[in-house]
Amino acid sequence: MAVLEKVAVQPAAKTVQDTLPLDTILMDDCIDAMRSLPAKSVDMIFADPPYNLQLGGDLLRPDGSQVDAVDDDWDKFDTFAAYDKFTRDWLAEARRILKDNGSIWVIGSYHNIFRVGTAVQDLGFWILNDIIWRKANPMPNFRGTRFTNAHETLIWASMGEKAKYTFNYRSMKTLNDELQMRSDWEFPICGGPERLKKDGTKVHPTQKPEALLYRVMLAASKPGDVILDPFFGTGTTGAVAKRLGRRWIGIERESKYVAAARERIQAALPLDESQLRTMQANTKKPPRVAFGQLVENGYLAPGTVLADARHRWQAVVGADGSLTCEGQAGSIHKLGSLVQERESCNGWTFWHYEVDGAWKPIDTLRQTYLLATQP
Repeated sequence: MAVLEKVAVQPAAKTVQDTLPLDTILMDDCIDAMRSLPAKSVDMIFADPPYNLQLGGDLLRPDGSQVDAVDDDWDKFDTFAAYDKFTRDWLAEARRILKDNGSIWVIGSYHNIFRVGTAVQDLGFWILNDIIWRKANPMPNFRGTRFTNAHETLIWASMGEKAKYTFNYRSMKTLNDELQMRSDWEFPICGGPERLKKDGTKVHPTQKPEALLYRVMLAASKPGDVILDPFFGTGTTGAVAKRLGRRWIGIERESKYVAAARERIQAALPLDESQLRTMQANTKKPPRVAFGQLVENGYLAPGTVLADARHRWQAVVGADGSLTCEGQAGSIHKLGSLVQERESCNGWTFWHYEVDGAWKPIDTLRQTYLLATQP
């Protein structure tokens, strides 16, 4: 009688992502918390670090009321050297935990973004764009001593000059009504129901609008990617990541912000799968079809009469795919421009052919030909 031996089933090896505290807020110093994460483990970092505003004294409106400015301890540094060291330390950890094909976004104002940009380049990141967030409703310059500060700058960088990174170009073009997305973005500052308040006071002085994070994530990440925010604040990154089907990790040391972020993210509703489908870049161009190919393949016979939609002009198809009309000859595009006395013409939509008593643009024949000839 055969003896059956039990074979121990080995558990599947854990991936790097399995070890990550996904969809969690780590309440800790950002540098210490990042040091606890494995190398090359996150796909994108969005960082909204302290701006080191160096505010001195109260800021008053013309009516004497006090402006709720950023005067928290977390934004204060004794010297520029201290701020620079802090910046290099957290950026070095960010670089360690980013995947080779990851990217980083850092937002700042004129107070800090140039110092941050220097550190980004010194540490080996490759700047892809600087994005200007132009505020539709900036805070006025109450003292009247300078121009109104109406924008902030985002630096977007890859891991190196030749590093691969995610850029959903097609999604950005679709989002922008089929125009290339530019590097100047206009959004209002966070306000209305989106602005988190407690007892009538803003929970966080520099809460970013969700629309800004929505565009950043849609541009530079994919569903399922891990997004890290080392300065989590009230959780804008987590709320938007949840909506867009991304995983997130937040780091925040202030307990009042952590509590607000958890409540906010809990209430965020994710988009369903059909809404998450984004237009992807179509790098394969459709095959070019010459009008003569339709003639060659019998879709239109030589001698067929074509007309424009309003039947102002009639043209006869030649054996070589040319058209003639009132003593003029040329391609479908050239003849169309000649008879209209215009510089250009899309002959595919200008010229029509008759079928079963109805007139249709010859482009319908081109589409029929493509469907019949493409695998």
